[in-house]
Amino acid sequence: MTRWAHRLWWRIWLATIAAIVVVAILAVAVWRTLFDPTQIGSGTATLVSSVAAELPGSDAPAATAQEALERAHARSDADFGLFDSSGRVVARAGRPVPPPRLDEDDSHWVGWHARGEGAEPGDRPRLPAYALKLADGRWLVARRSVRSLHRPVGPWSALVLLALAVAAGTYPIVRRLTRRLERLQQSVERLGGGDLTARVPVEGRDEVARLATSFNHAAARIEQLVQAHRGLLANASHELRSPLARVRMGVELMRSGDRPDVAQEIARDIAELDALIDEILLMSRLESSARATDAAAARARFELLDFTAIVAEESARAGAEFDGTTVTLPGDGRLLRRLVRNLLDNAHRYGGDAPVEVALVRGARDVVLSVRDRGPGVPETERERIFEPFYRANGASEKAGGVGLGLALVRSIAHQHGGSVACLARDGGGSEFRVTLPMA
Repeated sequence: MTRWAHRLWWRIWLATIAAIVVVAILAVAVWRTLFDPTQIGSGTATLVSSVAAELPGSDAPAATAQEALERAHARSDADFGLFDSSGRVVARAGRPVPPPRLDEDDSHWVGWHARGEGAEPGDRPRLPAYALKLADGRWLVARRSVRSLHRPVGPWSALVLLALAVAAGTYPIVRRLTRRLERLQQSVERLGGGDLTARVPVEGRDEVARLATSFNHAAARIEQLVQAHRGLLANASHELRSPLARVRMGVELMRSGDRPDVAQEIARDIAELDALIDEILLMSRLESSARATDAAAARARFELLDFTAIVAEESARAGAEFDGTTVTLPGDGRLLRRLVRNLLDNAHRYGGDAPVEVALVRGARDVVLSVRDRGPGVPETERERIFEPFYRANGASEKAGGVGLGLALVRSIAHQHGGSVACLARDGGGSEFRVTLPMA
């Protein structure tokens, strides 16, 4: 029941049922108050008994009985009829009333139809008549109009009050729901207007709350992506400026004389620019395909690769020590080769002359690639940030080479393959970069 209690349609349905029940209860109460003969009977019987006590005896002239009924009619706005034991009218006041049933031996109700005998079009609604048998055999019949009951409200007023009561009872439920939807709409409009910090409070645990949670996650992801692209553009412009400045200076020096060393420097700067542009384009493509649908489509195109061969070839090229077992896994061979190469280049760049050790360990469901160096290591506070684009750890400089995208590409490629990467401290000094990739 707890799970169902947080379903929005379930709560709306229960609120509708509750409103119907309230309407039914109030309708019954109104009917019993205004129209139920069992509630009216006692008052009518009392009225008839009091008028019967004022009637003259059967031996009195009919005019005397007529005067008594007219006084009672003027006082109570009820209709009266006096009948003899054979059912003949002796006297009457007001509208005609139905005759009593002579086969009855005691008081009874008569005239339960919509209109009694003698009713005319346009008559106001009237209640059934009450026939009281007198001691001398005569019958006194009285019928009261709805208006004569002096009820506090009429039927139409009762319906209005009933509608107001239902509206007042359902308003808090409906308003609470619409208020949450309005806040969600305002946050969507703010996000669409460029406010990437727009969030909506999460209230409850129903569909609206889950929608608000999904919106907040989407807004946070959008903000993260936009900030990442802004940072990528800002850092790319900064990184491109340095080699361009060196190329410009080299060109000026070449104009001043024969400088073959300058030509080599220009060639190196151009190669650096080419590598930077290549890594920026690859980074952009990986970020674009990081969405769930694109990632699933990319994995569907993976081939079964000999990952051990890739790691061994790249280790041999970089002069690193390799130790591992045979591992095959699905993936993109070009991207995985780039992952291994970037890790090895990073280890040689910051590890000094100490040998780089590479290990490949196969587990039950995944494979772990470890690249270990004897460099200065990475402070614990920066081990996560070094995977951000263009971030350099404290003490690193452009002279060490690289453009600050190598490790960012390593993380993006690992995520593209459903894996992860982490930087750990190595016993005895240095760093260990550990990449975990699934084998299926």
